[in-house]
Amino acid sequence: MKLTGAQARTYLAGPGNRFGCILLHGANTVRVTDKRIDLAERLVGPDGARELRLTVLQAGHVTKRPGAVADNLKAVGFFPGPRLVVVEGATDAVHKQLAQALSARNERDAFLIVTAGALSTRSKIRKLFEGDRASVAIGVYDDPLERVTIEAMASEAGLTTLAPESIEHLVQSSAFQTASEIRNTLEKLALYAMGRQQPVTPRDIEMLAPDSRLAGMEDVLFAVAEGRPSDVVVPLQRLYAQGVSADSVCQSAYTYFRSLQKVALHDGRMDAAFLKLRPPVFGPTRDRMANQVRRWGEERLEAPLRELFDVCLALRSTNRGPDSAVVERVLLRIAWMAPKPGFGQAR
Repeated sequence: MKLTGAQARTYLAGPGNRFGCILLHGANTVRVTDKRIDLAERLVGPDGARELRLTVLQAGHVTKRPGAVADNLKAVGFFPGPRLVVVEGATDAVHKQLAQALSARNERDAFLIVTAGALSTRSKIRKLFEGDRASVAIGVYDDPLERVTIEAMASEAGLTTLAPESIEHLVQSSAFQTASEIRNTLEKLALYAMGRQQPVTPRDIEMLAPDSRLAGMEDVLFAVAEGRPSDVVVPLQRLYAQGVSADSVCQSAYTYFRSLQKVALHDGRMDAAFLKLRPPVFGPTRDRMANQVRRWGEERLEAPLRELFDVCLALRSTNRGPDSAVVERVLLRIAWMAPKPGFGQAR
């Protein structure tokens, strides 16, 4: 079955046992991963991984072991409770293995979540999930939340002093965040604004919720852009330990350096360039990014973008799982090539 729009949102908010196998696909792998993590917690609870009820397989492993998915779906766990098998980075190369697993699965087996990049309507695995009555395929896109939805969420959080430009800022930010992340931000803002008469501004939002495009990768991206290779590895390994894929890290880094380039290319004041980014950048993050733009300059930013684009493309075009070592090396390489302060020249 295929779910879209309100039906997809309703299912993801309360999946229950309606479908045993779920395909999440979309070009933005960071957003797909966010949806997968949120859905996994709703299916097996927050302790699923700790209780060994969650198994994550990379698509490359599945191609080498054709029965891996079906075997893990039927495996009996030590701890009671629902179990979940996740296959990451799937392509049509694993269609046969997934078809075998779907046909053999019964209600006593584990749930299955499969994540994939952008899939056309001709994709074999997309057709497989859309055509199976016990399975569902959901496309994950960068559509922002509607203004009325943001306003309703703010009201539920008890926040009544949002400035109009702050609501617009959150609408634009929602293209890069899950609804739960926006809700958490609004709850923090409600506590921050308690007893305060002045409206909550975009700068307040920035201070409480760093730019969502960094997806929790601020330490890594700042270290790379500021030429601090010794500060890259530890936070990067922490991201991997939290389940963030190498592909997600690479795409986030590419997006970040592309934003720096957009600011460097802007004709006019730098503040205006940051306002034109989607979502706009304010506060301490803007100041830090501005220094990075001055350091690199327009021409020097071409090199890291080429490096990151090549690695992102290589990770997508192979059938193996994302290679964390490759991404780590390219980030260290970029950090080493960062100009010394004062050498960059932004337009």
